[in-house]
Amino acid sequence: MKKLISLAAIAAVSLGQVATVHALDLTAAVGQTGESTMTYRLGTQWDFNRSWFQTSIGRLTGYWDAGYTYWEGDETASNHSLSLAPVFVYEFAGDSVKPYLEAGIGIAAFENTEVENNDLGSSFQFEDRFGAGLRFAGGHEIGVRAIHYSNAGLKNPNDGIESYALHYRASF
Repeated sequence: MKKLISLAAIAAVSLGQVATVHALDLTAAVGQTGESTMTYRLGTQWDFNRSWFQTSIGRLTGYWDAGYTYWEGDETASNHSLSLAPVFVYEFAGDSVKPYLEAGIGIAAFENTEVENNDLGSSFQFEDRFGAGLRFAGGHEIGVRAIHYSNAGLKNPNDGIESYALHYRASF
């Protein structure tokens, strides 16, 4: 737990430094694992402020995402995790609504190595994500996301776990 608190403090200081440079977005997500454990995630994002391959169809862009997830379970299954990931987004052209697809690979730290009946093998995990959604004029977004956590075989066991969530993002 001390490691998790230290990591949270470092992330908060880092985010504070970034916040002075770029406006931050906030995200709230509610999801579920394949074994029905509920997940609740709060995150903050800051855009790359760049785009590539811009055409009349759309553009490639992205953002950094830092998040805290609570994994709700019984006494032995509850967990907490912190994550940080670069996320690439293909945003389709549109005026008031822009559909998008996203993918990213980042890192995560779990409070303990067990979630449900899964033994993650280590607190350190990689976070792989795929998502889709809609961005609205005015800085709001809704979407769905699948996130997989695994230590990529760095330590055994490596059961891994997934969360499937609905999220809402707002720009401030």
